[in-house]
Amino acid sequence: MTTSHELWYQHGGAGDPVVLLHSSVADARMWDPQWAALTGAFHVVRMDFRGHGRTPCRADGPYSDAGDVAAVLATLDLTGVTLVGSSYGGRVALELATEHPDLVSRLVLFNAGCDLPPTPDLEAFDAEEDRLIEAGDIGGAVELNVRTWLGPEADDETRKQLAEMQRHAFETQLAADPLPERRRGRIDLSLLGAPALVVAGGRDLPYFRESARHIAGSMADATLVELDWAGHLPNLERPDEVTSLLLKLL
Repeated sequence: MTTSHELWYQHGGAGDPVVLLHSSVADARMWDPQWAALTGAFHVVRMDFRGHGRTPCRADGPYSDAGDVAAVLATLDLTGVTLVGSSYGGRVALELATEHPDLVSRLVLFNAGCDLPPTPDLEAFDAEEDRLIEAGDIGGAVELNVRTWLGPEADDETRKQLAEMQRHAFETQLAADPLPERRRGRIDLSLLGAPALVVAGGRDLPYFRESARHIAGSMADATLVELDWAGHLPNLERPDEVTSLLLKLL
């Protein structure tokens, strides 16, 4: 279903509210492996950010993804939610918790982004992605993302699924005319009092491992867990293990 702003979201189950926020390389389908188990125990919400999955890449004016999440929560009349964010979705979770602490009871962050300056590994990735897109090599850019963001535990089918999600996002955003203005929200880790589990992938880029340590060390009530086997998207790499981790935590 969609909100009045064309934001696609889905919710199911009953119990404490849990909101799943996807990585920028994917869309809400990245949570398919966890959906059935989590909706069996909780009221679970997932959504597609603008330009991803089933949400169009358009807006009436400047917008923020955290603001869009807040709009979906208002539509569903939900507060005190657990935010589970992967990568960029983790950053959005931190923005929402900074701006609307009353909406958030807990955070689970998988290789989340924050406001640390980019390190050489991330700068090199960004430069190569830009080069491929500017050259019109969308296939090459998709392959770069799949190769970079999925760790060695991911199977071939998962790699194909991620490639499809990333290609759709690229094509949707490149076709947008005009491209809507997305504004990033403020993150102030020192203000965040909600308990947090900060997960780092041992095989992820150094930037995100450093970010996880920074986030966990800057929040009042955060626990850092490193999954030695994991790349950037552990819920897709070992889905059953991550599902069990979430059920145990939540």
